[in-house]
Amino acid sequence: MKTKTRTSKVALMLFGVLVLALMTGGEALAQKAVDTSLKLTPHEKQLFSAFDRNVKDYLKQRKAVAKKLPKLSKEAKPEEIESYQTSFVAGLQAMRAGTKAGYIFKPQFTEYVRNTIKTEFPPRDKAEIKQTILEAETKGVPLKINYPYPESKELTQIPPTLLLKLPTLPKEVKFRFVGRHLLLVDTDNGIIVDYTLNALP
Repeated sequence: MKTKTRTSKVALMLFGVLVLALMTGGEALAQKAVDTSLKLTPHEKQLFSAFDRNVKDYLKQRKAVAKKLPKLSKEAKPEEIESYQTSFVAGLQAMRAGTKAGYIFKPQFTEYVRNTIKTEFPPRDKAEIKQTILEAETKGVPLKINYPYPESKELTQIPPTLLLKLPTLPKEVKFRFVGRHLLLVDTDNGIIVDYTLNALP
């Protein structure tokens, strides 16, 4: 009896985490659960490790550019903030000149995302994931490395059920879908760090 009670409590706790993530659009909450809920094969662990290394490479580039910029004060005026962001983007574009798509999203990782959506979700959940992604107003977002994600376009929220299956990201970057294509976007300056085509099957 005690074992059943404990199992029920654990199930309720996990359900509560997912409900809260759904209610708040909680990408961070969902990804915190990934370490305990996601079971990876040795091959998938290698994919995730390579992905993490490449994301960290970008963070190093980002940090190197930020060090060269004058620090913003807490009382910075809007025009100073805008100037800082413009310089930040220009610095990243210069440092990453020549970077090709697929620097972070390797073909094997894209295939993992496709297969996960195809095989890991029941038909109803799969349909909801596709509907959430494809209904977003993202038409016109350029699929170009180092280009800013247009401020006028919607930032697609990744459904928490899918987010649970993806690598945990640092706060500096987020996954975004543009149609069926998966992007990695800098959360501070909107730079498109990388993209991969047709990640949504």
